[in-house]
Amino acid sequence: MDLSGKTVVVTGANTGIGRVTAEELAKAGARVILACRSAEKTQPVVDEIKRATNNDQVEFLKLDLASLSAVRSAAAELLERVDRIDILINNAGLAGQRGETQDGFEMAFGVNHLGHFLWTLLLLDRVKESAPARIVNVASQAHYGAKGIDFDAVQRPTKTVSGFPEYEVSKLANVLFTKELARRLEGSGVTTYSLHPGVVASDVWRRVPAPFRWIMKKFMISNEDGAKTTLHCATSPATADHSGRYYDECKEKSCSPIADDERLQAELWSKSEQWVGLSEVAEVTQQPAASA
Repeated sequence: MDLSGKTVVVTGANTGIGRVTAEELAKAGARVILACRSAEKTQPVVDEIKRATNNDQVEFLKLDLASLSAVRSAAAELLERVDRIDILINNAGLAGQRGETQDGFEMAFGVNHLGHFLWTLLLLDRVKESAPARIVNVASQAHYGAKGIDFDAVQRPTKTVSGFPEYEVSKLANVLFTKELARRLEGSGVTTYSLHPGVVASDVWRRVPAPFRWIMKKFMISNEDGAKTTLHCATSPATADHSGRYYDECKEKSCSPIADDERLQAELWSKSEQWVGLSEVAEVTQQPAASA
C-alpha cells in the first residue's frame, strides 16, 4: 500500500497492536500521529518508528481518554497541526482496570467508548473534508458477552472484581457507535469499521494480576497478528465501500444481535452526546431525515 500524502491518527499507539499499526502505516509513507497519554513512553517509540521506516513524518500527540477536558485539548491541538485526517484509528483501550474516569464514568466505558466518542466527533469535520476517509474502532469479541447497557451503571465506578463485564459493555459500545456513526455519515465519503483484533498479548491486560496475566498470554496471539485486521479495515480496497460492519481475522463477521439494535445505537449516541456536552453538535451528527 502507498499512503504517501495521507495523514493517519492512531490512539494508544505506543505499545501493542497500536504500535505495530502505526509502524506499518509509516512504512507505507503516511504521516502518522501517535495519540497517547505519556510523552515519556511514546517519544522513544516515535523515534524508533522513524528509524525503522525512514519516515520522519511520525509524531506524538498527548491524549488522555480518561479526561474529557484533556480530549478536547488534544483534539484542538491536532486540528491546528493537520489539515487532513484520512484514517482515524481508535485503538487505545484498557481491560481489568477498576475505578472511574475524571468525569465520574466507569473506567472501561469512559476510556474505551466515551473518550473516543468525543475525540471522534471533535475531529469529524476534518475527516469529512479528507474524504474518502475511514474511521476504525478496535472493539473485541468480548462484546458478545454484554447483555445490553445499564446507563446508570456506566456512571458509577466499576462494580465487579475483575472488571471484565464492564469491559464487555465498553466493547459493545464500540460496535454500536460504529454502526450509528456509519448511518449518520452515509453519503459523506467517510466509512466506519469495528473489529476484533484477536485475543492479543498486549498491554491492554496490564492491570490483570500478574500470575493470571502470564497464564493468559500463553494462549494469545502476537501484536503483529493482532494488527492485521485493523490494517485491513484501514487500508484494504476490498473494504473501501463498506461501512458500519464488524470484522474478525480480516473478514466481515456478524456482530452480536444486541449490537444490531438500532434503538440502542441511537440511545447510546444521544446519552453520549449529553455526557460529553455535545448535545447540539454539528449538523453531520444529526440523524438523516430519511431514517429519522
